[in-house]
Amino acid sequence: MSSSTKADSPPLKVPSDKWWHLSFGGLLVITLITFLFWSFDYVGPEANKVILITTIAFGVFMAFNIGGNDVANSFGTSVGAGTLTMRQALVVAAIFEVSGAVLAGGEVTETVKSGIVDLESIHLDAMHFAFIMMAALLGAAVWLLIATKLGLPVSTTHSIIGGIVGASLTLGFFLHIGGLEMVQWGEIGRIAVSWVLSPVLGGITAFILFGAIKRRILVFNDKADAELRQIKEERIKLHKDFKSSFERLSEVQQLSYTNAMTRDAALIAERDFDPEELESDYYRDLHRLNQRRDSLNTHRALETGVPLLAAGGAVIIGAMMIFKGLKNLHFEMSSLGNGLMLGMIAVMVWMAVFVFARTLRRQELSRATFTVFSWMQVFTASAFAFSHGSNDIANAIGPFTAVLDVLRTNSIEGGGTVPSAAMIMCGVALIAGLWFIGRYVIHTVGSGLTKMHPASGFAAELAAALVVMAASMLGLPVSSTHILIGAILGIGIVNRSANWRLMKPIALAWVITLPAAALIASCAALTLNFIWG
Repeated sequence: MSSSTKADSPPLKVPSDKWWHLSFGGLLVITLITFLFWSFDYVGPEANKVILITTIAFGVFMAFNIGGNDVANSFGTSVGAGTLTMRQALVVAAIFEVSGAVLAGGEVTETVKSGIVDLESIHLDAMHFAFIMMAALLGAAVWLLIATKLGLPVSTTHSIIGGIVGASLTLGFFLHIGGLEMVQWGEIGRIAVSWVLSPVLGGITAFILFGAIKRRILVFNDKADAELRQIKEERIKLHKDFKSSFERLSEVQQLSYTNAMTRDAALIAERDFDPEELESDYYRDLHRLNQRRDSLNTHRALETGVPLLAAGGAVIIGAMMIFKGLKNLHFEMSSLGNGLMLGMIAVMVWMAVFVFARTLRRQELSRATFTVFSWMQVFTASAFAFSHGSNDIANAIGPFTAVLDVLRTNSIEGGGTVPSAAMIMCGVALIAGLWFIGRYVIHTVGSGLTKMHPASGFAAELAAALVVMAASMLGLPVSSTHILIGAILGIGIVNRSANWRLMKPIALAWVITLPAAALIASCAALTLNFIWG
């Protein structure tokens, strides 16, 4: 082909995301309109429809930005490691995040109404309570959007808490119904502790876990790969040397040597042959190289260490699902029952991974390693997404459903459940946010802090799950976002590739999350009170 022909050929077309944009944008609009009509019936004819529409707008905006930041943070390691594409991450998030929220996230936490700010200790009418919740939503959502555009993963829970604190104090001072005593500063102190505790615990756990994986599996595989490459090079050299020496033989010698090699080829094909019977130097050397290759047992780590690792990971992920992800379903099961269930899961996962690893013997070791850990990371990411959806998302949209209850009952109730329609609507907005703006945070988490591999991504997610579960059982104040970032840095320390320069603005964003969300929410609370107060 001539150079002119190459120049005239059309460039390769990059797949367009236009239809994906239209699909998710259209789905969000349709879901929003449908929910709007449902909410009119839910709150009743007496409710203020303008406040209702404003609340829905704030709630959708909040869920959209949760998807862009918090959910993107959860799937950043999978996308950065090459385990999932952006579109595949979208599908997994859509199924497991929304399923977790709808199936197991139906309870509104008391933190919304008491916990950080004790709203029950002051005389607060229902509408002012609604203004606080609305302002908290807007404050948290705006801060999440700013952080997401900057590619900074921050805590959704801290954002919503900051919004509630700022809006409550502002209206408390403005209406002369409360002051600084409204805030439970001890809880704020616990949150401050989590800023340090969460990444440190995540980093230490990931450092230990990935360090063991690297030493026992990855380093072994790298050495085996290097040995295999050397053997391959020696085979190539053996063939070249044989060809060169064969061409120097006389015709009679070539014929004799060819006959000997023919007999050797038939002999070496037998299962149990005596190497001493080989006649040609070529096949003797080739046999020695094959023996070296077979003695390496290159897939040993994949067939022994990885299944055990997967079984342990299954226990951790299963425990996180039982004790955190599914806790709102109130499954009544004894400790013995939980232990037996986790044991069965571990055995099934061990057998499945062992069989799967054995099927990859014919693949190159590096490719087989990538494939096994990719599948394991898919499962950890899915389970993490379900647990995240059942807890953090439900907590984040708690203020939204609290306002709906106020509009429906015209009173501040002590608790309530999140309507499934609200969960679905927020779930769709969440997925839309992941698609439209989530790639900023995914880039930071997936490749900005350190280079990711399915093995390191699996280790980071497993370490984060372990810390989240342990902290929940011990009652320690931790943030899943901060834990995962710390785990990624732990991976980077093991690989000596941690990007500490990028960590500085992330840490600063964590520190200012509460005051930033509080400031925005304060302005919003005053505005809402000015319009409808």
